[in-house]
Amino acid sequence: MSTHPLADARVRDSLLSDPDRILDDTELMHAIALAADGGRGENVVDMRGIAMERLEARLDRLEDTHRNVIAAAYENLAGTNMIHRAVLGLLEHDTFEGFVNSLRGPVADTLRVDGIKLVLETAGDRSTAHLGTLKEVLGLAEAGYVSLFAGLAKGGQPRKVTLRQIACGNPDIYGDVTACAIRSEACLTLDLGEGRLPGMLILGAEDPHQFGPGQGTDLLAFFAAVLERTLRRFLA
Repeated sequence: MSTHPLADARVRDSLLSDPDRILDDTELMHAIALAADGGRGENVVDMRGIAMERLEARLDRLEDTHRNVIAAAYENLAGTNMIHRAVLGLLEHDTFEGFVNSLRGPVADTLRVDGIKLVLETAGDRSTAHLGTLKEVLGLAEAGYVSLFAGLAKGGQPRKVTLRQIACGNPDIYGDVTACAIRSEACLTLDLGEGRLPGMLILGAEDPHQFGPGQGTDLLAFFAAVLERTLRRFLA
């Protein structure tokens, strides 16, 4: 009496009624193809088998691409939500002091940065003694500082968003203690309106891969635009 599984009528009927169960099993189909190859002899070339191997390789690449696209979509969605939360944190305040303090508090926490500084260019006194605790996140600089710090794009204009990896942060920006730990930063240049000198928001991270030249800047550019409009309202 045969003990082969296919001798069981129920097994045969199940496979015949749903052959896709075999076709969708990559390992099973590969084993069947190898068994067929062994019965042909060494002097026979199966072009169909070669084509199948190439199709399997292409399918594997497509599946990898599909997974990468989904991962990128989730990452982009997470980034969008993070920027939206940071924007809401900015818009909660009606005073300039509250606005600045939100940068080093909720906004910095939401953006997951280890250092943050808002720099405003001024043609007058650059002393920050009168700022009190705000000077920890707010700095005043001479005209042209933003372009020098962030670098220039083509045409000689400051880049809207500059992402870069660095060996060490600037102590004037992050403070003497934090600066040595900063390994990447984002520089957001701010247009504060006609007749006003520009400003800049600098975000620093200890993770060297958090900000890099090859990353997209759309979300940070949107955040910078919100920051610009909020600052113009206070400066007015």
